[in-house]
Amino acid sequence: MSETTTELPVVVIGAGPAGLAAAAHLLDRDITPLVLEAGPHAGAAVREWAHVRLFSRWGELIDPAAEKLLAPTGWTKPAEDTYPTGGDWAERYLQPLADILGERVRFGARVTGVSRTGRDRIVDAERDTQPFTVHVEHTNGREERIFARAVIDASGTWSTPSPAGASGLAALGEKAAADRIAYRVPDLKDPVVRARYAGKRTAVIGSGASAFTTLAYLADLAKTDDGAGTKALWILRRGISGSTFGGGDADQLPARGALGLAAKAAVDAGYADAATGFRTDAIERDADGRLVLVGEDGRRLDPVDEVIVLTGLRPDLTFLDELRLGLDKRLQAPTALAPLIDPNQHSCGTVYPHGVNELSHPEKDVYLVGMKSYGRAPTFLAMTGYEQVRSIAAHLAGDQEAAERVELTLPETGVCGGAGLFDEPAAAEETGGGCCAAPATLTIGAPASSGGC
Repeated sequence: MSETTTELPVVVIGAGPAGLAAAAHLLDRDITPLVLEAGPHAGAAVREWAHVRLFSRWGELIDPAAEKLLAPTGWTKPAEDTYPTGGDWAERYLQPLADILGERVRFGARVTGVSRTGRDRIVDAERDTQPFTVHVEHTNGREERIFARAVIDASGTWSTPSPAGASGLAALGEKAAADRIAYRVPDLKDPVVRARYAGKRTAVIGSGASAFTTLAYLADLAKTDDGAGTKALWILRRGISGSTFGGGDADQLPARGALGLAAKAAVDAGYADAATGFRTDAIERDADGRLVLVGEDGRRLDPVDEVIVLTGLRPDLTFLDELRLGLDKRLQAPTALAPLIDPNQHSCGTVYPHGVNELSHPEKDVYLVGMKSYGRAPTFLAMTGYEQVRSIAAHLAGDQEAAERVELTLPETGVCGGAGLFDEPAAAEETGGGCCAAPATLTIGAPASSGGC
């Protein structure tokens, strides 16, 4: 790479947790970052699940390099042993960090394409010596081309939830029933959303953190006067076993263990029925307009009023199509990382900490980080993303020893290892640096707490 190219910024796509941490680490290495965020604020995706409480504590959600930037400004660090909501995380940490970065963060800037200057993905000649060209579309319609020495994609997976169909494609009738189907954990404090589910029968498809959270929320709703009659039908593609509800008291992240126990309590108390071994093939309407789920085996479940699909998230790779990415065919994660995060073998607490070596691609100096680096694998922790970007920044600065040094120990789940640990990918409540999340209250029937600390 020429001296002129090395003077260009490193473009970071996404102003979420991993993207802003990447910028902080680059600055700490005297490398100029330029963060491009499609939304109007820092943590735009995180704000869409502002009502959900994370099961990582504040102490596990603040990147060290970011804290180094924030500390001299008078920023007040939250108590490390408390649990924020997504809204708390965005307002008390991500937005202040973006404000400190100032003009290095551009909002309303959607990346529509990345390539090598003058080279499509076919051309070999002098490829690695050419800077990247990043095409950007601004909210006012203006288009821009930005040149970069490296690209760090921390755009997450929030915008592309997986469908209800067990084949990975939309179930027959899923699009036609879109008015009755949601793909996010509902905010039952919102009067409109609450009215949508109160007193109704709702199918919840999924077996991860988001499904657990939703089952607990609906059970809480059923205990209230306006929610009497609320019932959940929990759809699992496999059966219920000892590991279905996670690690419980053995989990080193206590709130993560409590999350599974809250879902189990909802089932045990009769607020949710379980349909096991059910793989959705079609969604039909009955004569009353209610939805009927049809399985691949021909089973037809009793009608429901609403469906919440929480079968995981997947990366949007379309704007990276001119780059030579090395991705695992199953998980759509970097090839060297994929075996470490295979959900049949690992939980988020058993993944070996990793960095630039596992995140590199045939295309030099392009990296997928944060939730996006996991492709379709579930349960990503924010602290994993912080370690990723620390390693990448060190590598770009020429400090290979620091890049290859592991500076992270992850907590165990209590249910480590073994095929079939997950029925399907969990929609971990975070993009752009994701972090497993927990419900705002872990006691069925107790009032939801209102603050992050």
